[in-house]
Amino acid sequence: QIVFLQCGRFVEFHSQHGHYYKTRIPKFGRDFSYHYPSCDLYFVGASSEVYRLNLEQGRFLNSLQTDAAESNVCDINPVHFLFAMGTAEGKVECWDPRTRNRVGLLDCALSSVTADTEIDGLPSISALKFDGALNMAVGTSTGQVLLYDLRSSHPLIVKDHHYGLPIKSIQFQHQLDLIISADSRIIKMWNKDTGKIFTSMEPEYEINDVCLYPNSGMLMTANEAPKMNIYYIPVLGPAPKWCSFLDNLTEELEENPESTVYDDYKFVTRKDLENLGLAHLIGSSLLRAYMHGFFMDIRLYHKAKMMANPFAYEEYRREKIRQKIEETRAQRVQLKKLPKVNKELALKLIEEEGEEQQATRKRKQKNLPSLLKDDRFKVMFENPDFQVDEQSEEFRLLNPLVSKISEKRKRKLKILEELEAQEREEEEEPEGKASDAESSESSDDEKGWVEEVRKQRRLLRQEEKLKRQERFKEDQQTLLKPQFFEIKEGEEFRSFKDSAKKQKLMKKTLGDRLKLEEKLGTLNVSDTTVGSKQATFKLKKSEQQKKQQEAEKQHRQERRTLRRSASHLKSKRGRGRLFH
Repeated sequence: QIVFLQCGRFVEFHSQHGHYYKTRIPKFGRDFSYHYPSCDLYFVGASSEVYRLNLEQGRFLNSLQTDAAESNVCDINPVHFLFAMGTAEGKVECWDPRTRNRVGLLDCALSSVTADTEIDGLPSISALKFDGALNMAVGTSTGQVLLYDLRSSHPLIVKDHHYGLPIKSIQFQHQLDLIISADSRIIKMWNKDTGKIFTSMEPEYEINDVCLYPNSGMLMTANEAPKMNIYYIPVLGPAPKWCSFLDNLTEELEENPESTVYDDYKFVTRKDLENLGLAHLIGSSLLRAYMHGFFMDIRLYHKAKMMANPFAYEEYRREKIRQKIEETRAQRVQLKKLPKVNKELALKLIEEEGEEQQATRKRKQKNLPSLLKDDRFKVMFENPDFQVDEQSEEFRLLNPLVSKISEKRKRKLKILEELEAQEREEEEEPEGKASDAESSESSDDEKGWVEEVRKQRRLLRQEEKLKRQERFKEDQQTLLKPQFFEIKEGEEFRSFKDSAKKQKLMKKTLGDRLKLEEKLGTLNVSDTTVGSKQATFKLKKSEQQKKQQEAEKQHRQERRTLRRSASHLKSKRGRGRLFH
């Protein structure tokens, strides 16, 4: 049967056909161990109690009450069945399951701190493993492994991983007397008597646990990846029976070692040969053509280089001196070349870039590109039109704490400008001169974000009030003079009352406007036989249209009078001829 401890306080029991029972413990569990003589399961976790579940009776038994607030790991000795648990306070409590009493207490937190170790907080116990009847290995959350003899309260040896990461797993390898300890980054194998490193492995992904296959050299790791990592180290032991072909593969590799053909040769290009004066050797047996160059004997290469450049040692010496000078210059105050536009923004980006680089080094992540080096944002630091206006209302409300930070940056900018001015005056600064560029930064403001926003709003209201008062004073002082405007040809002057009436009319609803149009006679609304309404309206004519219509009407009348007069004359002439 297999028992699973899950995140949601559930404990599942599986047999060969699968899941068949599920129960729950009172508090969240972190580790558990099985006591063979009494068929008890011991659960430790986010509680001061150790819960006991008896698999023979099928019920929970009385819990063990400990002095710890929380427990992280536990283990049972396979020889005398002593129960040990590691607490969050950095202690190991040992209990006798027969009497259910505590028989020992180890303070591992104090023992893990040595002269060479550097810790930030109180170490807690993160791993625990028994070896035989008397040995016990303890792993701490700060990356130390302590090996104890149960008869002594002092550790036999303290091994530090030097990564500051919690120890995830501890295994004992008896053939070579090794201890295999692992944190999330590295697996280390070291001698349990001397502490000397045997070997170490750094997988690509973070490690969660390590399993050593019994009596073999196979090592398996559970990591943050879909596939497990499996390592086979023949020195630790033979391969398991179910993969015995690994031994055959390793034996064949040992019998037929592949020697690299060009170990004693130097690869040179045609240009290198011309610089060394050996171009005449092309085509001879001293050079072997390969890809875009040649292989030549390393001894011949060194001799030719010494003859071609006898002052190589002097160049090497000058290069070393230059490196030493650069190292000493690095200890001085480094001047940062800031752009002409948005200097404070550039200084902020440089500071954030330094913080991100430190964080990415710890997390082993890729650095993101900087805005200062990106060509897409180059204009922002060159064109004055892109200067950030820090006095605008939007900027001050969106960045209420920027005023405190900008004061520090202004001090830094002032210091950098002073240093640049000093460098212009003096081309070389004498060595050993102390730099006074260090500025005492004020402590961070303890006020909250909300208070700062309120303060900025108060200041903005005061500024608006002052601006209004200044405008009012200016209006009182200024004398209004009459202004004359010229009306364009063809347009008539309309009084301001007409525009006011038009605005009032536009504010009215559609129904009110329709009623008004009906009264004026420009709109007629009637009911139809179907039940709907029909509206007929007349378009209002502008002054120009009215004038045009009057002119057309007058023109028509004149033409009519002319036609009448012309027809009257014709009739008179006809009558005269007839009488004649």
